[in-house]
Formats: sequence, C-alpha cells, structure tokens
Amino acid sequence: MTSQVSSPAEQADDADDVVVGEQRGAPSQHGAEKEIRRLERVIIRFAGDSGDGMQLTGDRFTSETASFGNDLSTLPNFPAEIRAPAGTLPGVSSFQLHFADHDILTPGDAPNVLVAMNPAALKANIGDVPRGGEIIVNTDEFAKRAMAKVGYATSPLEDGTLEGYHVHPVPLTTLTIEALKGFGLSRKEAERSKNMFALGLLSWMYHRPTEGTEAFLRTKFAKRPAIAEANVAAFRAGWNFGETTEDFAVSYEIAPATNAFPPGTYRNISGNLALAYGLIAAAHQAELPLFLGSYPITPASDILHELSRHKNFGVRTFQAEDEIAGIGAALGAAFGGSLAVTTTSGPGVALKSETIGLAVSLELPLLVVDIQRGGPSTGLPTKTEQADLLQAMYGRNGEAPVPVIAPRTPADCFDAALDAARIALTYRTPVFLLSDGYLANGSEPWRIPDPGGLPDLGVAFATAPNHRLADGTEVFWPYLRDPATLARPWAVPGTPGLEHRIGGIEKQDGTGNISYDPGNHELMVRTRQAKIDGIEVPDVTVDDPDGARTLVLGWGSTYGPITAAVRRLRAAGEPVAQAHLRHLNPFPANLGEVLGRYAKVVVPEMNLGQLATLVRARYLVDAHSYNQVNGMPFKAEQLAAALKEAIHD
Repeated sequence: MTSQVSSPAEQADDADDVVVGEQRGAPSQHGAEKEIRRLERVIIRFAGDSGDGMQLTGDRFTSETASFGNDLSTLPNFPAEIRAPAGTLPGVSSFQLHFADHDILTPGDAPNVLVAMNPAALKANIGDVPRGGEIIVNTDEFAKRAMAKVGYATSPLEDGTLEGYHVHPVPLTTLTIEALKGFGLSRKEAERSKNMFALGLLSWMYHRPTEGTEAFLRTKFAKRPAIAEANVAAFRAGWNFGETTEDFAVSYEIAPATNAFPPGTYRNISGNLALAYGLIAAAHQAELPLFLGSYPITPASDILHELSRHKNFGVRTFQAEDEIAGIGAALGAAFGGSLAVTTTSGPGVALKSETIGLAVSLELPLLVVDIQRGGPSTGLPTKTEQADLLQAMYGRNGEAPVPVIAPRTPADCFDAALDAARIALTYRTPVFLLSDGYLANGSEPWRIPDPGGLPDLGVAFATAPNHRLADGTEVFWPYLRDPATLARPWAVPGTPGLEHRIGGIEKQDGTGNISYDPGNHELMVRTRQAKIDGIEVPDVTVDDPDGARTLVLGWGSTYGPITAAVRRLRAAGEPVAQAHLRHLNPFPANLGEVLGRYAKVVVPEMNLGQLATLVRARYLVDAHSYNQVNGMPFKAEQLAAALKEAIHD
C-alpha cells in the first residue's frame, strides 16, 4: 500500500514516552459512549504459537498502519523450526510494531500492548512489558496442561502474576468459533481464524483502516472462498467485540506522521524486498539482464522468492542444488555479460569463498549478498547478528580484497543495492553487500524514487582489439586496464577477435596468459589491492551539533538504535557525536581525520568488536567496543545508558 505525504520533513525524538493528549468521547454503533485517547506513539507485540499466524497478523496491521500514514518500524521474531513443538517456549513467534505520528527509528524497546495467544507467549514476553502496560490474553488456551508445559504451577491470570498490568481476558478461540458457526467449518478450521479476530480487535482499538485487510484475505484465499469469508467474518467479529464489550472502554488514535517525511509517494517495505527492487533497478539502469544464482537459506530466501516473480524485467533466477553451484552459476553469468548476484547468509559465504576468490582473480562484477544471522555454523537461523564483517573482508585464501558495503535501514537496502552494483560494474570486482536478519525482515515506510533520478550504471563492453603488437598485429589483452579505475575490459564471450583465457591460475598483466613469474604475481596482487583502495566512496558525514568529545561510530543495522540513543542523550544534555559507515572497504577517505577529532570513539556492534578491530588496526585509534550477540537488535535505552557511561568514564 502507498500513501501520499505532502509536508516537510521534521525530526522528532525517538526517546519520547507514550504521551496521552486529547481525550474525547464518541458514541458506538450501539449507543454507548467510549473514550478516545490520542497518543503520539505506541508499541504493540503479537505473540503466539508458531502456527497461530502472528507474522501474518503483524504484517496486516503494519500494512494498514502504513496506508494510514504513520511512521513505523517492525521486528518479526520467530523460531528456526518450521513447526516448533506447540505450546512451548521455543515455539513462540512474535511480531512487534512501533508506529507514531512522528519520525521514529526502531521497533521500540518494550511493548505497550502485548497480545498473548497462549501461556507460552505470555511467559516468553511478559518480562518485556513495563508495569502499567496492556495485556490481551486468550483465556481459552490457559488450561492446566498448557500452563504446566511452560512451568506455570498456577494460572498467572489468577495468582497475582499480572498485578500491575492492565489485563484484558478475552476467550478468543470461543468467540471466533461462535462467530463462524454459519460457515460449515470444522472446529479446527474455525480456530485458525482467531488471529484475524485478534487483528480486528486491535484494529478497532487503534482506529486502523479495514478495507485493505478484507481485500487481502479475499485475494489470499481466492481459491477457497468459504475460508476467505470466514476470515473476514472473524476479523469483523473482533472489531465488533471491541466496539461493544465493556472491557475495552478506551480506543486510541495515532495521527499520521505528516511532518516526518519529505513529499512523495510511500509504501511499507521490508529490507529483503527493498534489496530485490534495488537489484532490479540496478540491472535496468545498467541495461543488463539480471541473473541470481542462489541456494535457499534463512534469512536470505525472500530475495530469491521475490526476484523469481519478475521475469518481465529480464530477471533470471536459478535455484541451485547447493551454495557452491549457486555462486558458480552466478560467476558464469557475469562472464557472459549479466549483472550477476548470489544471495546467502554466513554459512553459505563460507562455502562460496573459493569462488569469490576466483571472481577476484577473474576481475568480474559479482554481487555477493550476505543477510547475516547468528553463528557460527548453523547458529541461529532466524536471529540477527553482524558477525560476518571480518569474513567478508578476509575470508579467502591469498590476498583477495573485496569491497564491502552495508545498508543501515530496511528502505536503505534499495540504495545499497544500487551502490553495490555501481562499484561492481565500474571496477570489475565482486562486492559484498552485508545486510542482516533485522533489516531483512523488518520494515518501514519507503519513499518510492523517481526513476529519472536513479544513477546511470551503463557499461561499455569491449568490442574490438585494444593492443597493437610490435609487428602491427592488433590483439585483445584482457588485463589491459583503465588507468582511472584499474578495471580490466569486459568482453562478452563470442565477440569475434576477443577470445581470451580465464581461470583461477595467476595471469600475466596485460596479456592474461598464465604466469608463474614472482614479479608479475606481486604486480597483480598490488594492482588488485590498489583498485579496491581507489574506489570512489562518499566521505563519512558526522552529526555533531554540540562540539562533542565522544563519537559513536556504527555500521549497518545499528543505525536506528544508535541514533535513538544519541537523541536521548542529547535531550538529557549530554554532548555526543554520531557517524555511520556504509562503506567498510574501502573506508571513506576522511574517516581517519574524523576519528582524530574526538577524545573517545565508541563502536556499538552486534558482534564481539569486528569494526572496532579494523578501526584500531587502520587508524591506531583506541576505539571502545560495546557489543551484543544475543540474536536481537540493541534497545535504545540500553544503548543510551552504555554510551552515557562511556562519555563519563
């Protein structure tokens, strides 16, 4: 869904507590007057069993929130197993949405509202809900056996466990079955719609639009019209329950974020979807076919799924039998003149490393998209981490330098894909694009760009011999370089007169013949390194309104939590500067000068200090690490406290 915004941008502090403003009463359709409160922002978390449809519920609430015009940020969180044991703590799936009438940066630290579909969902998430928060509980699932499965000896609904919270006990399952009596569904089929009942209730509570969800359900279940109408009926029943029950005496309004965005047309977008669109746009701007050679792996698979839908844009996707075959096919496509991409996560990068080294040697453009997750080995497939930076930098044999870039938000994945393609095509090199699970699955509003404003990525293929021998013969030298970029020519196979040898064995400078000469090897190694070092990247910008002595340096998906934490500190009178890196190899040319301005540099990372290690080694700066590797993004409050301590240390 898209929405139009026609007001100037205005930044607001992501640190504000939820503020209750205007209060007014409105009569319901049954004549009862219910209070309506206006809020600046709210954080909602849907939680239930992995089969309860929490991700779908969250996605639909998010889509309607985006169409309404709020700024938003989401955090899906789900088990690694396709179907974890029902009713267990490891099987809990959740979806958190933060939406507001102003500019926000993170999915929020703690939910103001928790929807718990069963005892496991309540136990797994209650620790994150602040006292005074609202909890909507599906009481039908709180049977003795279900509670015992997660360690509740007595019912938390009755033993005082939830004292201090605003608890709304709702028999969601019973109400859903009752609402669907006339549809001829089995009890099990009817129960599956309880997530739509919950969605309808929350949509009433927060005045979300409903037309889009009803249309979505009819489209999703178009081949099963009875199921579609049953879900619509459950959704409407949830809305009507909120309207009529006395337990929900208050509903809430969060106005559109009219001052948060520049004018334009916006839509809600996830990081993986933005990245897929960015790859398509890059291929279009380069006037090249797009080829994806990939093997499915969480959390990168959605890019393969999305690109496979766009054959009309000249996209060809190949689901290989393994990671090695996927990148091998992609490198072959690069040799053949395509914009070639391979997508994976950390374990797949390990398997692809030899072919990445081959791409370095061949000096062909290739995009290696790594959607990072918790490791090592299989690790945490559905959790986020930033621990592949050093692997991207150095995870190959020999001296095999590769450019590395990282998007900072879900929407920024679109621009990062274009940037990665620019570097790969201009400098004839494989390029790493490091996203992660948080960006991949999270979403935010994205301003749809004007196609006329996208960069020109046009490529000039070699079409004729480029070197004259002493006897006057004209020949093609595959390693005769552009003096400005050090890129070698790109010759499409089959071009008459441009036949040349490729392979992983070292080549002679210029001719491309196999060479074991020590001097030539040193020349080629240093030339490849100089090519990467010479890549043009923008200077890093510093946000320093206070003349601070402390700089917070980040990369990738830590941008939102760092910026939110910095806003909190500044609001409290703490002077702190912030810089964020997209380009990690090569670093921006001014980074050393920037780091030298500050008495203290703090680097928050979702690893054990990989960027900090690089910064210390390159610039001899005593960078202080602040690290987290729990599979979740930083919380702004936690990060603000750590940064304040670092400032005053």
